[in-house]
Amino acid sequence: MATRISADVLIPGKGDPISDGTVITDGDNIVYAGPSATAPPTTPGDHETTVPAVMPGMWEAHGHFVGSPIPDLEKMAAADPGTLIARATADAAATLNGGITSLREVGGLGISLKPVIDEGTIPGPRIYAAGSILSTTGGHADIHGLPLDFVHSLETRGFKFGELADGVPGCLLAVRKQLRRGAQLIKICASGGVLSEIDHPIHQQFSHEELVAVVEEAARADRIVAAHCHGDPGIVAALKAGVKTIEHGSYLSEESAQMMIDSDAILVPTRFVVAALLQMEDILPPYAYRKGVMIADRHAMALKIAVAAGVKIAMGTDIFVSGPMYGTNSLEVKYLIDAGMTPLEAIEAATATGPLTLGPQAPMSAQLREGYDADIIAFDVNPLDDITVWGNPDRVTHVWKAGELVKSPA
Repeated sequence: MATRISADVLIPGKGDPISDGTVITDGDNIVYAGPSATAPPTTPGDHETTVPAVMPGMWEAHGHFVGSPIPDLEKMAAADPGTLIARATADAAATLNGGITSLREVGGLGISLKPVIDEGTIPGPRIYAAGSILSTTGGHADIHGLPLDFVHSLETRGFKFGELADGVPGCLLAVRKQLRRGAQLIKICASGGVLSEIDHPIHQQFSHEELVAVVEEAARADRIVAAHCHGDPGIVAALKAGVKTIEHGSYLSEESAQMMIDSDAILVPTRFVVAALLQMEDILPPYAYRKGVMIADRHAMALKIAVAAGVKIAMGTDIFVSGPMYGTNSLEVKYLIDAGMTPLEAIEAATATGPLTLGPQAPMSAQLREGYDADIIAFDVNPLDDITVWGNPDRVTHVWKAGELVKSPA
């Protein structure tokens, strides 16, 4: 029994939109996507839906499920892990409701949530998880205000947000531990960050030898490495080591943008979180708010540099504060448009480019093409014409995941 979705406009994810288009799914795959005039005939029992606009389900290429309503790593580490994951289940459901059908979870509870979502016990997007974030001691995923021996003990207490790794042997072990847990990519901190207390966002973390060890060990298992990088030194070091996705890129220069193009690396800029941090002075640790203010304008300029240079960009938000933010992930599309992308280019960043951030692990997803996953969403208007849809889950009228209708109008 097939599902037929007819739309005034069909946005394929990659390529030009099609007026008066039809998508047909059979089970969890797309069997036709194109003009309605050349679609196969309707057969008895088909489920038929008519919508203003249809496009692939969106990919969130940089999300976190951590279940903490407070953006403070010390408080997160002290929280009950069961409480965190209970909140994260609601965040996963809200994410799917907002039109995100796949999420690259780059540090947090994704590995734990994935099997529960896959078995259908709770709603949520398909999760492609990194496991714990690899950090140097004193680096971005360390928790600087806590005793080091306590930080090392957190893994046994059920808190698996970060993994400290120093020296080549330590880096190899940390990668192997994430692979043992089922990680589909490896996440490292190649520069300092905002929510970490003592490190500077510009400064490089991990040596060249350590970075190469991580990349090569991941590659042996057909995994790519995603590198948290604000500073240009970290961006350059990560690219030289063979990292394939740069996260944030706040101090990206014209030279490092060209390096990204030459190495076919992908930028996941996460303007969403930078803008959000500026509205969180009342709940952020003071040092984190100051850092957020410090990088904000430079980050906006770096994103424009990347767009103008033609760097390949995937939509990602760095969403991490449990609660109402989840489901508004697609606001990042508007930020990409503000930085100079056309609406169609921004949609491609939110769809077809997303799976590429997994390298060899990339599924056939995020395009309306025969043989691709039947992850599909519909809007109440043409999103190429009306940018107010972005960030508003109510404008997403339908969501199909693996061919199953999981959201429709009441």
